[in-house]
Amino acid sequence: MSRKSGPVETSRREILAAGAGALALVIARPARATPESMAAAIKAFVGEADIREGMVTLELPALVENGNSVPLTVKVDSPMTAQDYVKRIAVFNERNPQPNVALFYLSPRAGRALVSTRIRLGDSQNIVAIAQLSDGTFWSDKAELVVTLPACVES
Repeated sequence: MSRKSGPVETSRREILAAGAGALALVIARPARATPESMAAAIKAFVGEADIREGMVTLELPALVENGNSVPLTVKVDSPMTAQDYVKRIAVFNERNPQPNVALFYLSPRAGRALVSTRIRLGDSQNIVAIAQLSDGTFWSDKAELVVTLPACVES
């Protein structure tokens, strides 16, 4: 069987369909976390354990002009001794592409239960910090944050 060599003929309809497909790829956004997916991520972290409020202090600004670099600090009221210390601290959000923001592992050698970082936020949302203590209990704090210029947005 022989093939003709020469220009490939493409119909206008095929070109429009290819352009529409390319446009859909360009404007497609990643899946966003939701309050439900945040709840599922928290359940994966704590299992069936109860989460109590208190002992944890989540520090975030209430209003952020730019979501690209939001300061976040989590403090846990713990003596950090060999018998009583914070094992893990997790931070969750409800509207970024992923509900898990950060997971920190601590030991009594940390000296104090304090973590600080900067995060990117795609929208105004609730942030939850949960600490697991060495006795297996979970403690939490939450904060609502307003972002005027979101991050995590594809352009």
